[in-house]
Amino acid sequence: MKIIAAKKILKANDQLAEENRAGFNAAGVYCVNVVGSPGAGKTTLLEALFTALKDRLRPAVIEGDIAGSIDAARIEKLGVPVVQINTQGACHLDANMIAAAAADFDLAAIDLLVIENIGNLVCTAGFDLGEHLRIVVLSTAEGDDKAAKYPAIFQGSQALFITKADLLPHLNFNAERITADFKRLAPQSEILQVAAIQGDGIPPAADWLAGKCAATLR
Repeated sequence: MKIIAAKKILKANDQLAEENRAGFNAAGVYCVNVVGSPGAGKTTLLEALFTALKDRLRPAVIEGDIAGSIDAARIEKLGVPVVQINTQGACHLDANMIAAAAADFDLAAIDLLVIENIGNLVCTAGFDLGEHLRIVVLSTAEGDDKAAKYPAIFQGSQALFITKADLLPHLNFNAERITADFKRLAPQSEILQVAAIQGDGIPPAADWLAGKCAATLR
């Protein structure tokens, strides 16, 4: 019987992730890994950000889902190049999947590559995909205790987007609690609050993302 340790698999993933990152750097592409629960508003956030960034950055998207291509179709309607990955049951993307999907893009025509990961706060935490930035998306409807309950995904992220902020008057969501919990886990992180459908908070969020892209690849 052959037994393969999980650490060996993760090491292989990390090596490939570094190769992905090196390839993105060489092509001048800034890569962002967007993680969060199903229904957190990841795709809606991307739609709003891409609209705000029009004529400033050339985006492309790798969409990760267990099945279907609903979110990819939404992104495609914006005129943004998109590649769909269906994992057929796997609860996260890995660096090998990203390498295969990225090969379908003309990286010379892209400034910003966004990976919309599988909706999950657990499995996605352990896999570097070769990104420069990981954003965790948390909607106000999910509750303010998620950083305490799922610390790994928050600790490994450099930014938190609190979405559906327009619902705050109707929910028992303590923004101060999630802010404090997140800052304990990731002290150098950024926190942005948005209501993507209404556009609230989107212009400064788009400026922040464009700034991160420029600072990393200059």
